[in-house]
Amino acid sequence: MTAASGTRPEDSRPLVELRKVSKTFGSNTEVLREIDFIAAPRDTVAVLGPSGSGKSTLLNIIGGLLPPSSGEVLFDGEPLQHRNARQLAVLRNRWIGFIFQAHHLLPQCTALENVLVPTLVHPKDELRRSAPDRARALLTEVGLEHRLHHRPAQLSGGEQQRVAVVRALINQPRLLLADEPTGSLDERGTDQLGDLLCELNQRHEVALITVTHSQRLAVRMQRVLELRDGCLQPAAASV
Repeated sequence: MTAASGTRPEDSRPLVELRKVSKTFGSNTEVLREIDFIAAPRDTVAVLGPSGSGKSTLLNIIGGLLPPSSGEVLFDGEPLQHRNARQLAVLRNRWIGFIFQAHHLLPQCTALENVLVPTLVHPKDELRRSAPDRARALLTEVGLEHRLHHRPAQLSGGEQQRVAVVRALINQPRLLLADEPTGSLDERGTDQLGDLLCELNQRHEVALITVTHSQRLAVRMQRVLELRDGCLQPAAASV
């Protein structure tokens, strides 16, 4: 595959690649079955599927939180199975941002302080020093410039989720993984978060993979896939 005119050379190769990935729990509970998947830099992908179909398991494998039972996972062309636990932790901290349905914000910390938590262990001094200014800019970008010093209990559910999105972006990752990010939001909140994620994907040139039950969110992505019976395939045209 060759790079299109105006694209960077690294955009012509996959950022994430799964090759024949399977995952079995226990002796015979096969959740994922020989999944092949590619996501390029700046892609947006939604994965739909019923509860218990393995969507979160798939996301955790992509993010290096869970090893596959068989098959291969590559990030930027490098197999994850060749990395030890510390190297995987460094990879996640530096290049992958995670967004969850449960925001996991520290209740005693302000919005700004919560955003800065991932930077505390970043290996680059320069990035740590510039993090407060970047955090303020990102929080302003998502409309929270007047909520920097509010604690989670003082924020709405949508505001808490926006803080979580900014926290996922603070280390300037190349990939965002979102696990049911709109699960606790109403339709208006879902639409707002969907708009925000797509805007951030373009503005910050970060790939986005989200697993969701929400078709309102899924239709905003460039690709919509469905996980069913352990297999990943294009979603029905009605989605």
